[in-house]
Amino acid sequence: MSACAPAPTHHSHPPHSPPQTPRRRLVQGADLSASIAVFLIALPLSLGIALATGAPLQAGLVAAAVGGLVAGRLGGCPLQVSGPAAGLTVVTADLIHRYGWRTTCAITVLAGLVQLGLGCLRVARGALAVSPAVVHGMLAGIGVTIAVAQLHIVLGGSPDSSVLANLRALPAQLADLDPAALSMSALTLTLLLTWPRVPGRAGRLLRRVPAALVAVTGATVTAALTGLALPRVDLPSWSSHALAGVPEGPGLGIAAAVLTTTLVCSVQSLLGAVAVDKLVAARPGPPPDVGRSDLDRELLGQGAANIVSGALGGLPVAGVAVRSTANVNSGAVSRNSTMLHGVLVVIAALLMVPLLEWIPLASLAALVMAVGIQMVSLHHIRTVTRHREVLVYAATTLGVVIFGVLEGVVLGIAVAVALALHRLAHTRISHTEKEGVHHVHVRGQLTFLAVPRLSRALHLVPQGTHAVVELDGSFMDHAAYESLQDWQNTHTARGGSAELTGRRGRVRPSDPGPSAECRCRPWTPWRNHQACFAQAPATPVTHDLARGISSFQRNTAPLVREELARLAREGQRPSQLFLTCADSRLVTSMITSSGPGDLFVVRNIGNLVPPPDEEHGDHSVAAAVEYAVDVLGVRSITVCGHSGCGAMQALLAAEPGGAGTPLERWLGHGRPSLARMAGDHRVRPRLAGHPPADAVERLCLTNVVQQLDHLRANETVARALAAGALELHGMYFHVGEAQAYLLDAGGDGGAVFEYVAGAAGKEAEQETGTAPELRSPV
Repeated sequence: MSACAPAPTHHSHPPHSPPQTPRRRLVQGADLSASIAVFLIALPLSLGIALATGAPLQAGLVAAAVGGLVAGRLGGCPLQVSGPAAGLTVVTADLIHRYGWRTTCAITVLAGLVQLGLGCLRVARGALAVSPAVVHGMLAGIGVTIAVAQLHIVLGGSPDSSVLANLRALPAQLADLDPAALSMSALTLTLLLTWPRVPGRAGRLLRRVPAALVAVTGATVTAALTGLALPRVDLPSWSSHALAGVPEGPGLGIAAAVLTTTLVCSVQSLLGAVAVDKLVAARPGPPPDVGRSDLDRELLGQGAANIVSGALGGLPVAGVAVRSTANVNSGAVSRNSTMLHGVLVVIAALLMVPLLEWIPLASLAALVMAVGIQMVSLHHIRTVTRHREVLVYAATTLGVVIFGVLEGVVLGIAVAVALALHRLAHTRISHTEKEGVHHVHVRGQLTFLAVPRLSRALHLVPQGTHAVVELDGSFMDHAAYESLQDWQNTHTARGGSAELTGRRGRVRPSDPGPSAECRCRPWTPWRNHQACFAQAPATPVTHDLARGISSFQRNTAPLVREELARLAREGQRPSQLFLTCADSRLVTSMITSSGPGDLFVVRNIGNLVPPPDEEHGDHSVAAAVEYAVDVLGVRSITVCGHSGCGAMQALLAAEPGGAGTPLERWLGHGRPSLARMAGDHRVRPRLAGHPPADAVERLCLTNVVQQLDHLRANETVARALAAGALELHGMYFHVGEAQAYLLDAGGDGGAVFEYVAGAAGKEAEQETGTAPELRSPV
């Protein structure tokens, strides 16, 4: 018996019994701990938001419980926590003031029904089309409204229904302070701000307790111990809790209220779901098995939650950023954490009423005021300023503060549309001349409205001159494009030259007449190219191949189809044979700016050319050389080596006489390069400006020169060289620097070290007697 074989036990299963799979726990530990953390944040915030709206305090608990249980179970973002949101405070407070509590609950139910309809129509993605400046401005306006209203409670008074009225009443409120309320509010804010900043190891442990819970608990305990006479939380019996009633009020006003509630709830929830996806993706460790958010399902879940919450006498429900962030950061892995937090809220609402009634209202007001201030985000202000949308942000914020949420959003959208039209219609075009070069600068979007002014500016450029057209914008319509191209073609046909540049550099060059400069453009973007085909480790590689072929057929084939059809008719007539390494980092078409039909390419391990007289030599390279020279009539052969060549590394590390595997036998063709590198060090090739970095790079350079010697020994090549019909070139490509270096193998038999380096290089060779350097052609 093997020593590793398990010893038999009396508890082993019968031979034919099915294996027992371990039971999956209904609730994982990570979800349980996350639900507790979210509950501790949700409890005081739910009471505070209910207080800020003027609703019964139980309504906040109802909305928190329904948001956790219904939206958590049915929503499309498993880790988003829903409940009464600060963004709905102003809307709900206005509805309660206008229509009363029971009608507000009915409006919440109707808004939920509208959300269900929108979810069934699958229009959730459309909500994300709203300008971020409008969304951020709406939240900022709501935050200002909340902060100003709660400031009165913090000072010991009661707020009015409008921001302007609260601002007008603020001086009188400051003159009539309530010291007890102010002190508890100040204590709450102090704990709220300092608790996350407790230093040291103890601070890391203490910060696991939410700052909101610590702030409210600290103020509650202090008020109880000192015996301060303060208004406190009042939770009447659930038997007297008011449920939804039949809507009472003007039909148009009720419809506007439903629309406003639906808009704010939906936009906040959908944007929150997108933000939760980003938080989950950025969280260290393996991602939870929940997938990306289904926004249409999230809208359905929010609609169902609002229907239930409104029917049970709760506040409107939406995704809440603070609780969702806490849920993700606490390590939640499934929707169980969200649902468990709802269960804990229900337990607290039923069993913890005596404790909750000790909380001072001033402490809750300070907590909600801090949340309102945080809704005016400096990060958002910097972002909209950078994107030149601060006017939209400011208009939305002021509109929400002065007129209301729906009116403010409509105003923000109107300003955004007007600003977009202004940018399209008002394009600045200028013409200047500097050192003989004419510059036409276009600032703004180039549309048909700007074509007359663009045409006048372009006609100021004299014939036969060089012009640079600078496009400083992100959009150009077809009319402007045709006008620009017509002028460019006319200008170049009359002996001038034109260059189009944009924010990201050169757009399209145009030079008069034939030029040696290649004007080909790469067919695909090469930056981080492999990321386009990133797959999970278990994904078959054939999927990458099929995806690449599909991308070619869709994007590249239409561009090259005409040229390939011509080549198919006429056959291939390449002018060069390019012999290089099989390394995947060498893209011949990219580093030579060549296209279909330009190069006849031979690739092998180490860009080797076996000598024709070598015993048991490989004939594939010689056959390709013979075909290229005799049949295709190429005019040049280039041997291209590169940095970091694995074949050269293996050649340096190989044991003498090793020729067992096919790879070892093939690398044997590179031993002459090893011998050459060990020869006279004075004639070793090197790069311009610095010696070879190491032995591998020295061998890579030497190998290019050696393989050119092998080519000269080929009978076909020697005959073409003697007839002057063929040239040999050496090339070295430094992968890390994306830099090419050329070597000239012309001259007599001993001139293999004469590099194409201009006059300076040849003079250096004559003076020192050593080989000049490989120089960059650029």
